[in-house]
Amino acid sequence: MVRINIIGKIIRWVVVAFFGSTILAVVALRFIPVYFTPLMFIRCLEQVKDGESVKLHHHWVPLEKISRHMPVAVMASEDQRFLLHHGFDYEAIEKAAMSNLKGGKIRGGSTISQQTAKNVFLWPGRSWVRKGLEAYFTVLIEFMWSKQRIMEVYLNSIEMGPGIYGVEAVARDNFGKNAADLFRSECALIAATLPNPLRFSSAAPSAYMKKRRRQIEQQMRFIPSFPAEGEDYDPETSAGGVYRK
Repeated sequence: MVRINIIGKIIRWVVVAFFGSTILAVVALRFIPVYFTPLMFIRCLEQVKDGESVKLHHHWVPLEKISRHMPVAVMASEDQRFLLHHGFDYEAIEKAAMSNLKGGKIRGGSTISQQTAKNVFLWPGRSWVRKGLEAYFTVLIEFMWSKQRIMEVYLNSIEMGPGIYGVEAVARDNFGKNAADLFRSECALIAATLPNPLRFSSAAPSAYMKKRRRQIEQQMRFIPSFPAEGEDYDPETSAGGVYRK
């Protein structure tokens, strides 16, 4: 009986510590730039293991110093309902599940919010444990962060090439300019690499990547400009791209 009580207390403290530490981390990163992520460390270890020189290019910049076309490009490519959902796009999940069941091309239903939660707090993988934690952190950041903050962290932390993380780094490495100066077509090309940035390159795009860029640019025409902090997206006027204070 004594041993059971001790185990019960340990479990309670572990649960309290987990929820307390994770909530505190999400609150802190609402204001603090994310300079490193678990994936960055994992990739560095992989490079060392493979006998390669360590490459880690990452430069945090605020959202206002990123081209206004970049958020629109990643929404067109990755999550067109980003401003409408609360972390999970059930329509996209359903479509992905149906496509996978029919034996078509394997599709995912991850939103920008889910990808941000995974990039910042977790590790790569497809286990149920990791997916469960991803859902947990997605709920937390959607509740505690604004859409602008989620987009800012996403654009600064996502892998955009071998050893390249964030839009400022890829802009400097592949285009020789700052993220604020990226053209619309360049933003679309960067977004086109995101399904597999280790395979696809925005520095030397293949014919397929150029085709994807054109497709994304076409989709960008139907997505309004990304709202500034303090502006809410009005789903009733989404077609016209109107925002309200």
